[in-house]
Amino acid sequence: MCVESDGCEIEGCSTLDEVRTLSGSMSPALKSNPDLHPCKPGHKFRAALLKCRSPAAAAGILTFGNVLNYMDRYTVVGVLQDIQRHYGVSDSKIGLLQTVFICSFMVAAPIFGYLGDRFNRKVILSCGIFFWSIVTLSSSFISIEYYWLFVLSRGLVGIGESSYSSISPTIIGDLFNNNSRTMMLSVFYLAIPLGSGLGYILGSSAKVAAGDWHWALRVSPALGIMAGTLILLFVPEPKRDQMGYIKTRTSWLCDMKALAKNRSYVFSSLASSSVSFATGAFGMWIPVYLARAQVVQKTAEPCTTKEICSSTDSFIFGAITCVTGLLGVVIGAVTTRMCRQKTERADPLVCAVSMLGSAIFICLIFVVAKKSIIGAYVCIFIGETLLFLNWAITADILMFVVIPTRRATAVAFQSFTSHLLGDAGSPYLIGLISDGLQQSYATSALWRFLSLGYALMLCPFIIVLGGMFFLATALFFLDDKEKADKQLSQMTRQPSTVKVTAI
Repeated sequence: MCVESDGCEIEGCSTLDEVRTLSGSMSPALKSNPDLHPCKPGHKFRAALLKCRSPAAAAGILTFGNVLNYMDRYTVVGVLQDIQRHYGVSDSKIGLLQTVFICSFMVAAPIFGYLGDRFNRKVILSCGIFFWSIVTLSSSFISIEYYWLFVLSRGLVGIGESSYSSISPTIIGDLFNNNSRTMMLSVFYLAIPLGSGLGYILGSSAKVAAGDWHWALRVSPALGIMAGTLILLFVPEPKRDQMGYIKTRTSWLCDMKALAKNRSYVFSSLASSSVSFATGAFGMWIPVYLARAQVVQKTAEPCTTKEICSSTDSFIFGAITCVTGLLGVVIGAVTTRMCRQKTERADPLVCAVSMLGSAIFICLIFVVAKKSIIGAYVCIFIGETLLFLNWAITADILMFVVIPTRRATAVAFQSFTSHLLGDAGSPYLIGLISDGLQQSYATSALWRFLSLGYALMLCPFIIVLGGMFFLATALFFLDDKEKADKQLSQMTRQPSTVKVTAI
C-alpha cells in the first residue's frame, strides 16, 4: 500500500495491495488502514508542492528575488546619461532619482519590519514585488515633460522593494542556524553586487538592442512577477525561532528600547551607513566619471554628440561589480569562519580590516583615472572586493545579537539608518558638489571630470569612519551575544510565564 503524507493513497495503489518483507510476511506498518482514502487530484498537487518547500529551495527563491530587487534598482543607473540627456537635467537633479528612491525605501522599511514580525511574511514579500514590477513598467512610458512623475515613480518603486529587503533575511534566519545560516546569508547577500551588476548590464544591453533606453525598464518587471509567484507557491512561513518554542511577544516600543541599548547593533548599523554612503555614490557616479575621463583622454566623444550614449563603462562596471561581489562575499564568509577559530570577535574585526583596506584602493581610483582607465578599473576591482566583504557578515552579526522575535524590526531599522545616513543623500550630495565646482568652467570637459572626482573623494573618508564603527562593534560583540543567548534560553524554557525585558 502506498500512502501520501496527508493520509491518502497514491493513485494505482489500493488497500488490498500486499507489501511483503524478504521473509514473506506482511509488514505491520503497511497493513490496511480504514482511515485512508483514495487521493483526490488536489491532494496530489498539494503533496508535491510541500515536497518542494525545502529550506534550500526557499533560500534559492529568496536569493533570486533579491537579485531582481537590486537589478531593477540599478537598471536606471545603467542608462543614466541617456535619462539625463532625454529630460535635460543637471547632475544634482539626476542624482535626485536615487535619493528619492532611497528616501521612500527607508521610510517604508520600519513599517514593513513591524508587519514582518507579526503577519505572514511571504504574502508581504510577494505583494511588494508585484507592486514595484507594475510601477517600473509604467514608468517607461512617462513622456519628456513629466520628469517629476518619473522621479515620483522611483519613490514608489522604493516602497515596493523595501518590503523585500526588510523581511526576506529574517525568513532565512529562521530556516537555518549557526554556520549553515552564515553560508545561506552569504549566498543571499551575493544578490546585492550580483543584482547591481546585472542591472548595469541589463540597462545598457537592452538600450543598445532596442535603440531606446526606455526598454531597459521593461525587462525586470516580467521577472519580478515570476519571482513573486514562486515565493507564494514554494517559500514556507517558518516559525520565528529555531526551535519553535517561543510563545511570548514583546511590544514594538519594547523592541525599539532593546535595540537602542544593544551597542553592537547600533555600531554595526552606523558602519552599514558608511558602506551605503560609498556604494550609493559609486553606483550612481563611477560609470559617468569614467566616461568623462575617456573624453579628457580623447579616447571617446561626449554623450551630447551621439544619438545614444556609450554603454561600455556601465557594462564593464556592472561586470566588475558582479565578480567582486561574488569574491567579496565568499572571501568574507571563508575568512570569518577561519578567524572564528582564533577569536570570537572575528565577525566585526574582519569587517573593520576590509573597510580600511578598501579606502586605500578607492583613493587610488582618482589618482590614476586621468591617465589610465585600465588602472582605474584595477583599483575599482580591489576596492569593491574589500568593501563587499562585510555585507553578509554584518547580517550575521545582527542575527547573533538580536533575538528572533524582533529580527525583522532590527533589519528594517538597520536598513532605515543605513539609508538615512548613507545612500539616501550621497548621490544627490555628490551631484550637488560637482555642480557647484563646475559653475565657473561649465563648458570645460576637463573641469567636468575633475569636479566629479573631487566630489567623489568624500567617499574614502566615510569608509574609514565605517571601519572605526566596526572596531567599536568588536568591543561589545561578545557581551551582546551572551545577553541575546541568555534571553532566548529563558524564552524557550518558560514560554507561558517568562517576562521579556528590553536588554
